[in-house]
Amino acid sequence: MKVNSAEIVISAVRPSQYPESNLPEFALAGRSNVGKSSFINKMLNRKSLARTSSKPGKTQTLNFYLINEMLHFVDVPGYGYAKVSKSEREAWGKMIETYITSREQLKAMLLIVDLRHPPSKDDVMMYDFLKHYEIPVIIIATKADKIPKSKWQKHLKITKETLDLDPDDTIILFSSETGEGKDKAWSVLGSFMK
Repeated sequence: MKVNSAEIVISAVRPSQYPESNLPEFALAGRSNVGKSSFINKMLNRKSLARTSSKPGKTQTLNFYLINEMLHFVDVPGYGYAKVSKSEREAWGKMIETYITSREQLKAMLLIVDLRHPPSKDDVMMYDFLKHYEIPVIIIATKADKIPKSKWQKHLKITKETLDLDPDDTIILFSSETGEGKDKAWSVLGSFMK
Protein backbone atom coordinates (compact mmCIF):
# COMPACT_ATOMS: atom_id res chain seq x y z
CA MET A 1 0.00 0.00 0.00
CA LYS A 2 1.25 3.46 -0.84
CA VAL A 3 0.91 5.68 2.20
CA ASN A 4 -0.05 9.22 1.19
CA SER A 5 -1.19 10.50 4.54
CA ALA A 6 -0.56 9.44 8.10
CA GLU A 7 -1.18 11.36 11.29
CA ILE A 8 -1.71 10.69 14.94
CA VAL A 9 -5.34 11.61 15.63
CA ILE A 10 -5.76 10.96 19.33
CA SER A 11 -4.09 9.47 22.38
CA ALA A 12 -6.88 7.77 24.32
CA VAL A 13 -7.11 6.16 27.72
CA ARG A 14 -10.83 5.24 27.71
CA PRO A 15 -13.49 4.20 25.20
CA SER A 16 -15.19 7.63 25.16
CA GLN A 17 -11.99 9.01 23.62
CA TYR A 18 -11.65 6.46 20.80
CA PRO A 19 -12.16 7.92 17.32
CA GLU A 20 -15.78 7.80 16.18
CA SER A 21 -15.26 6.02 12.91
CA ASN A 22 -15.93 2.62 11.45
CA LEU A 23 -12.51 2.37 9.83
CA PRO A 24 -10.66 -0.92 10.36
CA GLU A 25 -8.11 -0.84 13.19
CA PHE A 26 -4.92 -2.82 13.70
CA ALA A 27 -3.42 -2.65 17.16
CA LEU A 28 0.25 -3.23 17.95
CA ALA A 29 1.26 -5.01 21.10
CA GLY A 30 4.71 -5.95 22.30
CA ARG A 31 7.31 -5.65 24.97
CA SER A 32 8.64 -2.19 25.72
CA ASN A 33 11.54 -1.42 23.40
CA VAL A 34 10.75 -4.23 20.95
CA GLY A 35 10.53 -1.80 18.03
CA LYS A 36 6.83 -0.95 17.71
CA SER A 37 7.48 2.72 16.92
CA SER A 38 10.17 1.80 14.38
CA PHE A 39 7.71 -0.66 12.79
CA ILE A 40 5.03 2.05 12.52
CA ASN A 41 7.47 4.58 11.08
CA LYS A 42 8.77 2.09 8.50
CA MET A 43 5.26 0.98 7.47
CA LEU A 44 4.19 4.61 7.05
CA ASN A 45 7.41 5.86 5.40
CA ARG A 46 7.82 8.43 8.16
CA LYS A 47 11.01 9.09 10.06
CA SER A 48 9.50 10.03 13.40
CA LEU A 49 5.72 9.99 13.40
CA ALA A 50 5.82 7.41 16.17
CA ARG A 51 8.33 8.57 18.72
CA THR A 52 11.08 6.07 19.31
CA SER A 53 12.88 6.30 22.59
CA SER A 54 15.80 4.65 24.27
CA LYS A 55 13.67 4.81 27.42
CA PRO A 56 11.21 1.93 27.35
CA GLY A 57 7.68 2.51 28.59
CA LYS A 58 7.28 5.79 26.69
CA THR A 59 3.83 4.99 25.27
CA GLN A 60 1.30 5.29 28.08
CA THR A 61 -1.88 5.78 26.08
CA LEU A 62 -3.59 4.15 23.11
CA ASN A 63 -2.22 6.15 20.17
CA PHE A 64 -4.48 6.13 17.10
CA TYR A 65 -2.76 6.81 13.76
CA LEU A 66 -5.02 7.54 10.78
CA ILE A 67 -3.56 6.21 7.53
CA ASN A 68 -4.77 7.30 4.09
CA GLU A 69 -8.15 8.10 5.70
CA MET A 70 -8.70 4.31 5.36
CA LEU A 71 -7.52 2.61 8.55
CA HIS A 72 -6.03 3.16 11.98
CA PHE A 73 -2.92 1.74 13.60
CA VAL A 74 -3.35 1.70 17.36
CA ASP A 75 -0.14 1.65 19.37
CA VAL A 76 -0.74 0.27 22.86
CA PRO A 77 1.64 0.65 25.83
CA GLY A 78 4.49 -1.84 25.84
CA TYR A 79 4.41 -4.48 28.53
CA GLY A 80 7.02 -6.10 30.73
CA TYR A 81 8.65 -2.84 31.72
CA ALA A 82 9.83 -2.95 35.32
CA LYS A 83 10.28 0.75 36.11
CA VAL A 84 6.55 1.43 36.10
CA SER A 85 4.63 1.03 39.36
CA LYS A 86 2.43 -2.03 39.78
CA SER A 87 -0.74 0.10 39.97
CA GLU A 88 0.23 1.91 36.76
CA ARG A 89 0.87 -1.42 35.04
CA GLU A 90 -2.54 -2.66 36.19
CA ALA A 91 -4.21 0.49 34.86
CA TRP A 92 -2.51 -0.02 31.46
CA GLY A 93 -3.53 -3.67 31.49
CA LYS A 94 -7.15 -2.71 32.11
CA MET A 95 -7.05 -0.01 29.42
CA ILE A 96 -5.56 -2.43 26.85
CA GLU A 97 -7.94 -5.24 27.81
CA THR A 98 -10.98 -2.93 27.51
CA TYR A 99 -9.87 -1.83 24.05
CA ILE A 100 -9.05 -5.33 22.78
CA THR A 101 -12.20 -7.00 24.07
CA SER A 102 -14.75 -4.30 23.23
CA ARG A 103 -13.62 -2.54 20.06
CA GLU A 104 -15.57 -3.80 17.06
CA GLN A 105 -13.32 -1.96 14.59
CA LEU A 106 -10.30 -4.02 15.71
CA LYS A 107 -9.52 -6.36 12.79
CA ALA A 108 -6.30 -7.94 14.08
CA MET A 109 -3.53 -7.52 16.61
CA LEU A 110 0.05 -7.24 15.47
CA LEU A 111 2.13 -8.94 18.13
CA ILE A 112 5.64 -7.53 17.79
CA VAL A 113 8.44 -9.82 18.97
CA ASP A 114 12.22 -9.58 18.70
CA LEU A 115 13.44 -12.29 16.32
CA ARG A 116 16.80 -12.43 18.12
CA HIS A 117 15.30 -13.77 21.37
CA PRO A 118 12.65 -16.34 22.21
CA PRO A 119 9.31 -14.62 22.99
CA SER A 120 9.07 -13.61 26.66
CA LYS A 121 6.53 -14.90 29.19
CA ASP A 122 4.61 -11.66 28.59
CA ASP A 123 4.57 -12.29 24.82
CA VAL A 124 3.20 -15.78 25.41
CA MET A 125 0.59 -14.42 27.83
CA MET A 126 -0.50 -11.76 25.33
CA TYR A 127 -0.72 -14.34 22.53
CA ASP A 128 -2.80 -16.69 24.71
CA PHE A 129 -5.03 -13.79 25.77
CA LEU A 130 -5.70 -12.86 22.13
CA LYS A 131 -6.41 -16.49 21.19
CA HIS A 132 -8.78 -16.77 24.16
CA TYR A 133 -10.79 -13.78 22.89
CA GLU A 134 -10.53 -15.05 19.30
CA ILE A 135 -8.79 -11.89 18.11
CA PRO A 136 -6.86 -12.53 14.88
CA VAL A 137 -3.10 -12.27 15.51
CA ILE A 138 -0.28 -11.47 13.11
CA ILE A 139 3.20 -12.04 14.54
CA ILE A 140 5.80 -9.49 13.42
CA ALA A 141 9.32 -10.73 14.18
CA THR A 142 11.42 -7.56 14.11
CA LYS A 143 15.16 -6.87 13.95
CA ALA A 144 15.71 -9.50 11.26
CA ASP A 145 18.64 -7.41 9.99
CA LYS A 146 20.49 -8.16 13.23
CA ILE A 147 20.66 -11.88 12.43
CA PRO A 148 22.39 -13.55 9.45
CA LYS A 149 19.83 -14.63 6.86
CA SER A 150 21.03 -18.23 7.19
CA LYS A 151 19.73 -18.27 10.80
CA TRP A 152 16.29 -16.73 10.13
CA GLN A 153 14.47 -20.08 9.89
CA LYS A 154 16.04 -21.33 13.11
CA HIS A 155 14.91 -18.20 14.99
CA LEU A 156 11.44 -18.34 13.42
CA LYS A 157 11.11 -21.94 14.57
CA ILE A 158 11.99 -20.94 18.17
CA THR A 159 9.44 -18.11 18.03
CA LYS A 160 6.71 -20.43 16.73
CA GLU A 161 7.46 -23.13 19.29
CA THR A 162 7.68 -20.72 22.24
CA LEU A 163 4.33 -19.14 21.37
CA ASP A 164 2.86 -22.53 20.44
CA LEU A 165 1.77 -20.73 17.29
CA ASP A 166 -1.52 -21.69 15.70
CA PRO A 167 -0.67 -22.93 12.17
CA ASP A 168 -3.34 -20.55 10.81
CA ASP A 169 -1.57 -17.48 12.21
CA THR A 170 0.83 -15.53 10.03
CA ILE A 171 4.38 -14.73 11.15
CA ILE A 172 6.29 -12.06 9.23
CA LEU A 173 10.03 -11.46 9.34
CA PHE A 174 10.54 -7.72 9.59
CA SER A 175 13.34 -5.19 9.62
CA SER A 176 12.72 -1.48 10.05
CA GLU A 177 16.30 -0.95 8.85
CA THR A 178 16.03 -2.73 5.50
CA GLY A 179 12.27 -2.79 4.94
CA GLU A 180 12.27 -6.60 4.89
CA GLY A 181 8.68 -7.82 5.36
CA LYS A 182 7.03 -4.43 4.79
CA ASP A 183 5.18 -5.39 1.58
CA LYS A 184 4.14 -8.70 3.06
CA ALA A 185 2.81 -6.96 6.18
CA TRP A 186 0.72 -4.56 4.05
CA SER A 187 -0.65 -7.41 1.99
CA VAL A 188 -1.64 -9.40 5.11
CA LEU A 189 -3.30 -6.31 6.61
CA GLY A 190 -5.10 -5.77 3.31
CA SER A 191 -6.62 -9.24 3.53
CA PHE A 192 -8.32 -8.24 6.81
CA MET A 193 -9.82 -5.12 5.28
CA LYS A 194 -11.93 -6.79 2.62
